[in-house]
Amino acid sequence: MIRKRSFFERLTGAVPEEEKEPVRKLVPRKNGKELKSEVPEELISESEDGELAVDVYQTPDDLIIKTMVAGVRPDDLDLSITRDMVTIKGKREESHEVENEDFFHKELYWGSFSRTVLLPQEIDVEASEASEKHGLLIIKLPKIDKDRQTKLKVRSN
Repeated sequence: MIRKRSFFERLTGAVPEEEKEPVRKLVPRKNGKELKSEVPEELISESEDGELAVDVYQTPDDLIIKTMVAGVRPDDLDLSITRDMVTIKGKREESHEVENEDFFHKELYWGSFSRTVLLPQEIDVEASEASEKHGLLIIKLPKIDKDRQTKLKVRSN
């Protein structure tokens, strides 16, 4: 019987653990001999994180990112912002009130998630704001106005 993919699996392209193919690690070789990796093993991440769905839009002064983080405490969210990129990481904890064999449907995503959004223009990192209400995370990123000009007065010493 073919199992119907959940909404989250269809949305993110996630594949349930039991349906994943075994991961084959590519080993660099030269003349048939295995080469040592230049990248330390701890920096290589085979992430099992889910990917957040986001809306990104602009107003005249800001870029806005919205995403659903229902069931995640604000302390469990990690936002990293640079002038051209935003990374949202977090973890949604599952309470084990019900045994797996008692489920009829299990479509909600539990566990770690992350999403990196490349921004279409530079933003002011220091003036950025994030708020969460009823499970909706809203990140407000003020645009940098590159056309803005100011007059400078020259001082004499």
